[in-house]
Amino acid sequence: MQLNSLKYNVRKSRKRVGRGIGSTLGKTCGRGHKGQKSRSGGYHKTGFEGGQMPIHRRLPKCGFVSLKAKITEQVTLGEIEKLNSDLVNLDVLIKSGVVKRSTKFVKVILSGQLTSVVKLSGLTVSKGAKDLIEKAGGSVE
Repeated sequence: MQLNSLKYNVRKSRKRVGRGIGSTLGKTCGRGHKGQKSRSGGYHKTGFEGGQMPIHRRLPKCGFVSLKAKITEQVTLGEIEKLNSDLVNLDVLIKSGVVKRSTKFVKVILSGQLTSVVKLSGLTVSKGAKDLIEKAGGSVE
């Protein structure tokens, strides 16, 4: 947005109903004839199907969303290499900004290269990442 593109906030006037049949909003005021939708205050809640069991209750529940996924993150070996720290744990990863402060569980995955010797503690490690860490001379607790 820029100053030269600003425009006045033109308010749309409300629909004036009941002003003759030529206006298309006279007589029944655009509501049609009879029925629940034509009455004042006569409308139903979302998903209501006239008393029939609504579709959201006819269909079975399915799926699962893990709450643990919100507090779990993945860290690559490439990110650990950039830390330049010999001991890596959850506190070090949070302080360096690699993971969010709300993170409780971290899994180290095999992606990138690791040349320095690192000692991991309190972190879950994938099989491939563990092999590469031990090959570089590090250890996993």
